[in-house]
Amino acid sequence: MTSIVIFGAGGRAGRAVTAEAQRRGVSVTGVVRDPAKHHDLTADRTVRGDLLDAGAIPDLVAGHDAVINAVSPASGPESLAELGALDEKYYVLAADALLHGLESVGVPRLIVIGLFANLTDASGNLLLDDPAQLPQQFRHFAVAHTAGLDRLRSVTTDVDWLVLTPPAQLDATAPRTGRYRTGGDVVAGSTLSYADLAVAVVDEIESPRHHRTRVSIFD
Repeated sequence: MTSIVIFGAGGRAGRAVTAEAQRRGVSVTGVVRDPAKHHDLTADRTVRGDLLDAGAIPDLVAGHDAVINAVSPASGPESLAELGALDEKYYVLAADALLHGLESVGVPRLIVIGLFANLTDASGNLLLDDPAQLPQQFRHFAVAHTAGLDRLRSVTTDVDWLVLTPPAQLDATAPRTGRYRTGGDVVAGSTLSYADLAVAVVDEIESPRHHRTRVSIFD
């Protein structure tokens, strides 16, 4: 049986990936900061963990086939104070911790849920630089997220990583269709359901098609 670890299992993306993985018979270990706050999680096992606790990651992920980073440092757009106070190195440190941890125990696959703001428009301009695409109060968060993507792209590692970047509009209530399209660094679509984001994630675990790159996904 395929087994995966999901960091951020308590969030919308993490819950969607858990549901899709279990739908396909994949065993899920969900990692959250405080399991006591997540009694409703359906993961096969829920454990305490922090993405930036680099020393603990090897033990958390050992023996699994893949790891998904679905962590958001804040609970949503309403948490502006948390996003504004985010360490600019957060996603760089997360990338380093995950790559080192997975490599040290031989876990081959890492999938990261990306951020639309570091896609570009048709002219090659980053969306995070366009206030019409990203409100200024979220720019700090987007810059930090982009630094994490840059770190993944710059390192030499045995880990087969992939960043899957959904569009700005992720719908938590839209039904699963099992369909999605993929693209590159240029924004190509505006909507996607969390359920179909999860389909894309689990597809890339069961039958990997993209390797050490970033792929945009949309409906």
